[in-house]
Amino acid sequence: MIARMMLVLVPATLACCAIANAQDKPTATNYFEQEVKDSNPLRTEQARELDNYILALKKDNSRLQKLLPTDYSSPQAFEKSAQRYRQAFCDSVGYPPPGDVPQAAATFTKLGEDNIGTYFRAMIPILPGIHAEGIYVVPKSLKENEKAPLVISMHGGGGSPEVALFKGGANYHDMVRGGVKRGYVVFAPQHLFSAEGFPKDVRNRTDERLRLVGTSLTAVEIAKITRSLDVLLKRPEVDAMRVAMVGLSYGGYYALVTPALEPRIKVSVCSCYYGVQEARYERDELSIPSDFKFKDRFTLFRDSDIAALICPRALQIQAGSKDGVDHRDGGKPQAPQSAAYYSKLGLADRFEHLIFEGGHEFHDPSAWEFVKKHL
Repeated sequence: MIARMMLVLVPATLACCAIANAQDKPTATNYFEQEVKDSNPLRTEQARELDNYILALKKDNSRLQKLLPTDYSSPQAFEKSAQRYRQAFCDSVGYPPPGDVPQAAATFTKLGEDNIGTYFRAMIPILPGIHAEGIYVVPKSLKENEKAPLVISMHGGGGSPEVALFKGGANYHDMVRGGVKRGYVVFAPQHLFSAEGFPKDVRNRTDERLRLVGTSLTAVEIAKITRSLDVLLKRPEVDAMRVAMVGLSYGGYYALVTPALEPRIKVSVCSCYYGVQEARYERDELSIPSDFKFKDRFTLFRDSDIAALICPRALQIQAGSKDGVDHRDGGKPQAPQSAAYYSKLGLADRFEHLIFEGGHEFHDPSAWEFVKKHL
């Protein structure tokens, strides 16, 4: 009897469930619909709004004015008022790069000598596992126990200290040996542009990877110079109070940004670089090399205003009359702003913007005369 009751109950239960499910099933709904393309104008407007916003930021100098030095009462007061702007630049490029300076000693290995100098291969630890490397030349004219000024001679893109020094120096001419001939100790560092076994765009790749860990190639390569100075200025043949820097093309870039952060550099010559990226940016915002695309590059840190971080120390800008249009003309609208920082302090002779007869090359006569005058 129990078995028969179960047979009756089970079908009854299933029937009840079927009735409930039928009652719970939603009725058909006519949803609101619209063609996706109908909102295309809104997306176009969004792009237009962002484009206008970017264009407005490009023209807005209000943030820059809050950072620039304002105290022209004396050169010392001007330098002090520039500290806020200098710190903003450090923050933008990630300087100083993370990591303690190694305690290992620098090495200077003799390469050879001639009638003007003795040549050494310098290897200077500057970060964990990282060395600054370059050619260090001591002039033969230096007398025993005598000290001489130090000149940092910075090569350009695709170059090296060897290219700038040997076999006539190519378009660098006498940018390295010229200092030695004039009795200066010269350090010609090596920066990264190519490396066997690495991709052709190793520079850009390295910079992008460094940005992902909090710094940049600009910051590391500035540190290769500034931390080398910690070693070089202690050498017995170097007058630590008299340091100059000269550079061509990419080296001209470093002849701007390095003294901007390194006050021990008293004179700088920037050849065939100043205003180049500004001209490219004006024509096509994304045409500039990636290692120049650091934060606020074209709102806060245009070449014209980076000069404020060098002032009141001496700065010469060179450009060849036959160089490419960006190199030749890019600095012309920038130079008056740089000059103004000096003229307001009564130091107009410490800034010079020179268009020389020539191409993409270092102009020895004007550079060395300027260094001699201000060093």
